[in-house]
Amino acid sequence: MTATVWCEHAWLPAGIADGVRIGVDAGRIASVRPGTEPRPDDERRHGVTFAGIANAHSHLFHRFLRGRTHGGRGDFWTWREQMYALAGQLDPDNYYLLARAVFSEMLAAGYTSVGEFHYVHHRPGGRPYPHHDMEMAIAAAARETGIRLTLLDTCYLSGGIDAPLSAEQTRFGDGDGAGWLARWESLREALRDAGDEPNIRLGAAVHSVRAVPRPDLEFVAAHLPADVPLHIHLSEQPAENDGCRRAYGTTPTGVLEGSGLLQRAADRPLTVVHATHLTDADVVTLGAAGVVVAMCPSTEADLADGVGPARALADAGARIALGSDQNAVIDPLLEARGLEAGERLASGERGRFSVSELTAALTSSGHASLGWDGGSLEPGKLADLVSVDAASVRTLGSDPEQLALSATADDVHAVMVGGRTVRTDPAAAIRAALDSIRPNAYNA
Repeated sequence: MTATVWCEHAWLPAGIADGVRIGVDAGRIASVRPGTEPRPDDERRHGVTFAGIANAHSHLFHRFLRGRTHGGRGDFWTWREQMYALAGQLDPDNYYLLARAVFSEMLAAGYTSVGEFHYVHHRPGGRPYPHHDMEMAIAAAARETGIRLTLLDTCYLSGGIDAPLSAEQTRFGDGDGAGWLARWESLREALRDAGDEPNIRLGAAVHSVRAVPRPDLEFVAAHLPADVPLHIHLSEQPAENDGCRRAYGTTPTGVLEGSGLLQRAADRPLTVVHATHLTDADVVTLGAAGVVVAMCPSTEADLADGVGPARALADAGARIALGSDQNAVIDPLLEARGLEAGERLASGERGRFSVSELTAALTSSGHASLGWDGGSLEPGKLADLVSVDAASVRTLGSDPEQLALSATADDVHAVMVGGRTVRTDPAAAIRAALDSIRPNAYNA
């Protein structure tokens, strides 16, 4: 496909430029020319056009707890019981409908790629589906909607350090690290057999140090191919840190370092998710390893997780990316503002992250986390573009360079993935998905 897109303003590597014509060929950016006037055959984009926005961390099925689990008291652990009740209802048919709905909503909000942290592998009770049915449902939904997918197939082996999986968790497990890797390799072959999918790739995750014993972490570090994106939840809750110290005599970051996961591949950095409750030594270790840190401000606030040391991690050498996690909010611009807001509240200072840094967290850092060559408007990169209205009731009067601090997902007016403008109907997809879930079965 060959096309030209003329942008009123565009966020280029050097910053905002005016009158930018972007040439697209074979799904990639072929040329970028600022200072131009529109031509009759251009696709026109008003406002500011950014490179595609990457959602570095999603649990798609959590979206269907939205508006049902936020009003009560409790903490992460009480919320988790409601999440498990919903997970128990999932099957390949309704999972496909859920994924299609959530991916449609993400595209409409400006996400062009997503890392789906997926662990509902088997039937309730743990009996495997015959053909990776749950994973294929996610891939089918990504194919239909047009979103770029990194399927982060997750190793989830225990219900806590030295604790077996609970009844609600049995469909997550594969016995041990070798069992998980064997299923992962089989899934990789199944996806290849399904045909060449340039917008779908298989990544990997280990759920957390509380859900994967240390010997299995070491097995994954030693045997997972080095070019595969790998993610892990890290220090989301103080209880995880306390249990880890009792069992291993160190923090979760120390376990990652000792298992070899931090050193696994210099060209494909580990992505740690949340990284909320870190010691100063943890921050230094993670920064020196060059990890990507996927922070999820809307979820971390909703679940009362806390505010992580984002600025300190960035200063130490980590890259900050952003995710929607439980999808209680699907709005990348609000996640970016949440990142900065958390820093301001914790420090008493404004401007902790520059707009350029927030834009990188939305775009290039997330793409690096998910293994895609995108996130920047320059020749050779993926032709994923997101255009944001600068004349809405929210953004009118905004400096184009600060649009990411005034706009919301409602201001996204055009989304292109791989050179193709994507149009979705999230409301219809969400209604169909809600109809597939028994009403109120997972309420508080």
